[in-house]
Amino acid sequence: MINTAYLKIPKEIRFGIDAAETLSDIVNTHGAGKVLLISDQILESIGIAPQIKQCLQEGGSEVEVFLDVEPEPSIDNVIPCLSIARSNMPDVIVGLGGGSVLDISKAVAMLLKNSGSVEDYLGTGLVKQRGIPTVLLPTTSGTGAEITPNALFYIPQLKAKKAIVSEHIIPDAVVIDPKLTISAPPGLTAATGLDALCHAIESYTGLNATPLTEIFSREAIRQIGKNLRTAVFHGENIEARKGMALGSLYAAIAIANAGTNAVHALAYPLQGINRIQHGVANSLLLPYVMSFNMIGDVEKFSKIAELLGVPISHLSKRAAAESAVAFCKKLSEDIGIPQHMRDVGVKENQIGEFVGGALDVQRLLMNNPRTITKEDIENIYRMAL
Repeated sequence: MINTAYLKIPKEIRFGIDAAETLSDIVNTHGAGKVLLISDQILESIGIAPQIKQCLQEGGSEVEVFLDVEPEPSIDNVIPCLSIARSNMPDVIVGLGGGSVLDISKAVAMLLKNSGSVEDYLGTGLVKQRGIPTVLLPTTSGTGAEITPNALFYIPQLKAKKAIVSEHIIPDAVVIDPKLTISAPPGLTAATGLDALCHAIESYTGLNATPLTEIFSREAIRQIGKNLRTAVFHGENIEARKGMALGSLYAAIAIANAGTNAVHALAYPLQGINRIQHGVANSLLLPYVMSFNMIGDVEKFSKIAELLGVPISHLSKRAAAESAVAFCKKLSEDIGIPQHMRDVGVKENQIGEFVGGALDVQRLLMNNPRTITKEDIENIYRMAL
């Protein structure tokens, strides 16, 4: 447990239905005559990116647009966006999209004030100064990239994902409008939503949890457990979308300050080696890692069951903790998350390579609520296979 509790978050967070309509007010506080709007082709095609561009223009900004963000972007994907940014020198960057867009936005904003390339800043605490002002609008409820001090990229030559980790890339402002998430299809809603639940559970049970972060973790668990199924199967339900957006926000605040642990560490190799989508990799592994971690903090895992709505008054602490694992596994099954690594193309002969990759992510493993060894990691992968 950390002795001093603290929260590092964006300077301004706006949340609510139609909050996106206030975007120009935020941008104009930064004197944004010129804005670079970073988004993707899907959001362009369904009209969300044009809507945000129009909002910015009506607020008086000159807007340049970059739409070629890859899913799960590689470090090379930053280059063309950075080139446009350096040519136009915007006053503000606005990122509109899921985690991939938001990570590109944070990296580009940083590189406009720090020399070099993305590779120079992969690691913790390597960024020297803040970039230009950044405003982020998430269109999914899950990644938390709009809050966290992380930007994650695929390194092709290493077949691995690496992150920039620095408080200097926490955005200046965040606008969370649940209406922007309505277009997210069921599969994406499921994967990002369960990823947010991973964030909530890992931040709550991790060794770096504090009384401040636990407040956000607990409410995130409650909101996601109550709303995720409805958001997946009835995406037009604005109350469910609002609940998921709020749960995702709370979980993001929690992980930005308390971090994640073994779920994310073991998911990294699946993403890097097999290119499995971030949310799917985390969601698939969550029940298996919870089952391992549960005896490391039975009290907290029993509380997770209560927060998820499981009746636990008649159960022992151990049985309640086990019911939290069972709830998450059933939720995962219900919303269509693959239940085994073989379902997403993993072969048994890859496990050794995965173990090595997970062991490289010590910054997360050291936050795990139960000491985890090489043999433990291999056993979890074999259970998940």
